[in-house]
Amino acid sequence: MSRQKVVGFIGAGNLGEPMVSRLLAAGNDVLVYARRPDRRDRVAAQGATVAESASDLARRSDVLVSCLFSDAQLIEVGLGPDGLIANAKAGSVFVSHTTGTVSTLTALRDSHPSPPVILDAPVSGTVENIDAGNLTVLLGGPSDAVREVTPVLAAYADPIVPTGELGSALAIKLVNNVLFSCNAQLLAAAIELGQALGVDADALLSALQVCSGASHATAQAHHVGGIENFTERATPFLRKDIAAALEAAGEAGVDLGLLGVVVDSGPLAL
Repeated sequence: MSRQKVVGFIGAGNLGEPMVSRLLAAGNDVLVYARRPDRRDRVAAQGATVAESASDLARRSDVLVSCLFSDAQLIEVGLGPDGLIANAKAGSVFVSHTTGTVSTLTALRDSHPSPPVILDAPVSGTVENIDAGNLTVLLGGPSDAVREVTPVLAAYADPIVPTGELGSALAIKLVNNVLFSCNAQLLAAAIELGQALGVDADALLSALQVCSGASHATAQAHHVGGIENFTERATPFLRKDIAAALEAAGEAGVDLGLLGVVVDSGPLAL
């Protein structure tokens, strides 16, 4: 009888904690490293084992999943003698849900002579999608490693979309995020136009749900109660995503073209 894989998890924040809950509910052996005592206590109460450090987490995990906010956080816990990469178990797979740059992942990979297999796995969706098990995960990297981790990620993700070699998932996600940011800018501009024409913003949002101008941005704004709530909630993430897209595009020697013009010129301060 084969031993059950240990799923290590770091980044049990707003998105990561419900991912851990879904992994546990699916019967996985989950090991979590979290700096905040409240996060540690909550996941432990659900049945997770708590790791003492990032290095302890890496040494004991067969599949290591990170859900960190930024490349900077990923580098902080990934590099160095006490980091995830240097201490990763031989033959393990490292799945990064961070929407960042492929250069960060290759820097992690190249920092050690025997790194884990690294997969870029940016996500699209919300806590509600995680709770329902239908978060979208794009997955880039070697096909055998993708097949290995797919049953694990299926605890909270459906669909899981293989995209090709390492970095391909991040490239697709960054294009998606720029397009969503453009849709958000266009929605804000459309509401300004509607108000100038004497149309109530909420009435416009409701009507757009069943008209040809509908988009995921309009659906989200309608769902959270209007453009003001949508702007407050989405803007910090849109700014991070645009910054990451600009960095990735700069590394590749390309610009955002018309998408960049829309992002820069819309009403939202992105």
